[in-house]
Amino acid sequence: MKKKTRLIVSMAVIAALAGLAYWASIKVQFDFDTFRRQIAHADWTKVAIAIGCIYVGYIFRSTRWAMLMRHQRPVPVLSLLGPQIIGFTGVALLGRVADLTRPYLVARKTGAPLTGQIGVYVVERLFDAGTLAIFLTGATLLIPPGTLPHPEVLNDVKRGFVLVTGAGVVFMVVIRFAGVAVASFFEKAFGLLSQSIGQSVGDKLRIFHQGLDTIRTFSDFGIACAFSLVMWFLILLAYFETARAFVANPSLATLSLSKSMVILACSGGASFFQPPVIGWFWQIGAVGEAIHAFLGVAREAAWACSTMLLVDTFLSVLPVGLIWAQFSHVSLREVAARSENVAQSAETKVDKEVAS
Repeated sequence: MKKKTRLIVSMAVIAALAGLAYWASIKVQFDFDTFRRQIAHADWTKVAIAIGCIYVGYIFRSTRWAMLMRHQRPVPVLSLLGPQIIGFTGVALLGRVADLTRPYLVARKTGAPLTGQIGVYVVERLFDAGTLAIFLTGATLLIPPGTLPHPEVLNDVKRGFVLVTGAGVVFMVVIRFAGVAVASFFEKAFGLLSQSIGQSVGDKLRIFHQGLDTIRTFSDFGIACAFSLVMWFLILLAYFETARAFVANPSLATLSLSKSMVILACSGGASFFQPPVIGWFWQIGAVGEAIHAFLGVAREAAWACSTMLLVDTFLSVLPVGLIWAQFSHVSLREVAARSENVAQSAETKVDKEVAS
């Protein structure tokens, strides 16, 4: 039943994107020759530097994960690099349905409980959102007033990141110290609508509570913050170098680091919607239009930059990830499906433990 629902949703998304593409082809003026020339004249040295920053970022991401799980099961800091790269390869190919691949692969590699790794994953995402909020706030302070076409939109996006991050931190603290009581409350509340929904919500909150045994001291928090800031600064450098690689467009060739933060934030927002394969085109279109609207870059150059950003920051992991998965005997589609099933089994296990 779930597969049938996904198929219907995927077909609806494809139809919507096809309709949007047809509408855009009629209403929007776009010169594909200019688009191709922008890519052809790109500085490939800067593109290579950007890809290098992304790969070094994976090392910091692996180290941060190892630090977050050190109270559960200490592991060498670089031992989780493989699960991280393979996991992001799965997301690039299969979409957000493969998000739990990384926790699953880490749990399988280290023998740690999956519930704990799901908790690490959620905490990791909160740190990512918080770092993006910091960067975007910095952008609004560093970019001179009047240099952006729509500064009010940027401020709205910044407030959105800050609010989401703040709510996430508050929620995490509440779950950390009163997770069982909160899970029971929401289970009963949603149970008034549907008993199965209430049970599912309660089980997920209990798993989250069990997995939040990752940050016990201010030192743990500081270390996670430091790794997050360094990792996302490397990603920001990748965006900066990729944009400035388009030497045929003066606006991009002279782009400042602070304006690169705007592109990074827009890309982060667009990546929340990531269906398989067609999500690539969504990402290119959404980020391209953001560059065009927020930074005043010509549409063809903006879309060329967006295309290269997708390759550098998202798809560049594919060659290494596919080879690593092959040598590790990992089937990405099978692991994605199994990780989801194991997560559901973990919910059932937690529910039985609570009942007993």
